[in-house]
Amino acid sequence: MQANSKEKLTAFLDQLTVEKRASIHTIKSYQRDLNHLTNYCVAKSILDWPSLTQNDIRSHIASRHRQGLSSTSLQRELSAIRSFFNFLLKKSLADNNPALYIKAPKQARKLPKTLDVDQVKGLLEAGANSAIEIRDLAMFELFYSSGLRLSELSALNLTDIDLTDNSLLVKSGKGGKSRLLPMGSKAVAAISNWLPQRLKNSDATENALFISTRGRRIGQRNIELRLEQWCKKKDIAEHIHPHMLRHSFASHLLESSQDLRAVQELLGHSNISTTQIYTHLDFQHLADVYDKAHPRAKKKPK
Repeated sequence: MQANSKEKLTAFLDQLTVEKRASIHTIKSYQRDLNHLTNYCVAKSILDWPSLTQNDIRSHIASRHRQGLSSTSLQRELSAIRSFFNFLLKKSLADNNPALYIKAPKQARKLPKTLDVDQVKGLLEAGANSAIEIRDLAMFELFYSSGLRLSELSALNLTDIDLTDNSLLVKSGKGGKSRLLPMGSKAVAAISNWLPQRLKNSDATENALFISTRGRRIGQRNIELRLEQWCKKKDIAEHIHPHMLRHSFASHLLESSQDLRAVQELLGHSNISTTQIYTHLDFQHLADVYDKAHPRAKKKPK
């Protein structure tokens, strides 16, 4: 490429640093992504940025995809290219933005990992032997009973639960939406066991449902660590994280009820397409059962 093309790239990165006050990480990412585009231009004998076309950008992104880049990484590269060409347009150094309407290839959506009913039973019936474990069991029961997100459980206040009505109110759901959820009898019993223990360590000004030994609201990272410790102490080999209990809640409920809309509302999904991933889990389970049980489904021995 021409020498002034590199100068334009340097000027763009300088603007990110001085005017936009972008982080060092962002600047390095942009520089790395645009260096890949520079290499493409050199390989194709393209002398300057305005000479790049939509087909060039599409070809470049396709080449990066073949190299094994994920959809997320390709989207980031396209974002860097668009930002760079917007800079060139403002400086009257280009006539159009060739990356404007180019989309990265979609990445196959991974199915969430879930526990089966027996695994959940083993986790939640392992026994609580201290005040902290009584609290932990109440948290884990509530995760599975109501399908809460980690952030939602951490944010729960005493005033958000109704043990007479077996319900709880999520006030800080994703997107700022609140929802009223039922609580199972096991979760209600576990919380009822926890509340007297909570009273012993509570700070009068703290309204959190779940608190640490210091009397303050327990944080999300601490909840994750407590679940890890619970599994180790109870000799549970499976690596379980809080969201796995939410996934299990959704999968088991959908498997039993086949009511996708109800599961969507309980999970607090704004779009039903997000909930539909659990139908794939349900089918996968049925397919596994079929493969194991149907005499004409079994593969012939090699």
